Amino acid sequence: MKEITIRADAAMLGRVTDFVNEELEALGFPRKTLMQIDLAVEEIFVNIASYAYGPEGGDAVIRVDTSDGGARVTFEDRGIPFDPTAREDPDRSAGADERQIGGLGIFLTKTLMDEVVYEYREGKNILSFSKKTGVA
Repeated sequence: MKEITIRADAAMLGRVTDFVNEELEALGFPRKTLMQIDLAVEEIFVNIASYAYGPEGGDAVIRVDTSDGGARVTFEDRGIPFDPTAREDPDRSAGADERQIGGLGIFLTKTLMDEVVYEYREGKNILSFSKKTGVA
């Protein structure tokens, strides 16, 4: 398992995705799967950067575990407790003008990943998602 601690700032997204991709490319993930993981990484990290902390900001810890042949990416922050997985999925039947703002990114993450899990423990938001390689 590899990890980085990085300032929870949307400007750091490139470093986060580079870190995750560096770990996953060696496993032979198909390009499509890597793009799905990148989308989930962006959604989770940008939400932490935008909403977890007040103006003073804070850090996020990102871990990548590939020990089971798939990938588990975990995000931790000490920001405001928030479980995005508890949010109701958006009404996709409603027109764009009728939809509530927000929630689509976590919905896509839950749809694209094999598992998405949240817990609040020891003063930390801990959200992880996993994805199998898709390679036979």
